[in-house]
Amino acid sequence: MKLYYFSGACSLASNIALREAGLNFELVKVDRRTRKTGDGLDYNEVNPKGYVPALRLGNGEVLTENIAVLQYIADQSPAAKLAPPAGTMDRYRLIEWLAFISTEIHKSFSPLFRDDAHAEVKQHARKHITARLGYLNGAMGSRSFVMGEQFTVADAYLFTVLGWGRYVDVQLAQWPHLQRHHERVGARPHVIEALKSEGLLK
Repeated sequence: MKLYYFSGACSLASNIALREAGLNFELVKVDRRTRKTGDGLDYNEVNPKGYVPALRLGNGEVLTENIAVLQYIADQSPAAKLAPPAGTMDRYRLIEWLAFISTEIHKSFSPLFRDDAHAEVKQHARKHITARLGYLNGAMGSRSFVMGEQFTVADAYLFTVLGWGRYVDVQLAQWPHLQRHHERVGARPHVIEALKSEGLLK
């Protein structure tokens, strides 16, 4: 498998998940400006949507969209328990959390990274993020991970998006449960490996 990524983008969640799952994969960096990949391709040929992650499977198929990629990775290594079994209520709860992280938190950060976003748009995004992270902080409570005491792909995704806060002045200290989660996940050996592989940690 090949994972195509932008350094520090949401594809970091898949990078973490692949390592937690113990799967063999090649990490291929994509230049944000030129859209050229580390293996010499035009990234738009890999994923015409133009964004990450993209996971090229052993049979040549390409899977995109974080929620799909993360669940695919989890299902390749059931023993790692990165996702509850398909068809169970816990699996649907995982999908529920992945959708929340993707649509309510991930997408709300996007305007804060755009130079061409108007101040009003950024102000609205901050208000939305604050409300959603406040809800999540309360929902997490004293649990170790999003789903309880078991690390799942939802934790890899949440860790990734919470990490963006430092770049756009969204301080986690106001949400102590989320801050503890970020610190706990950030201390995992495979997470440290993933961060180092993308040049985000020395």
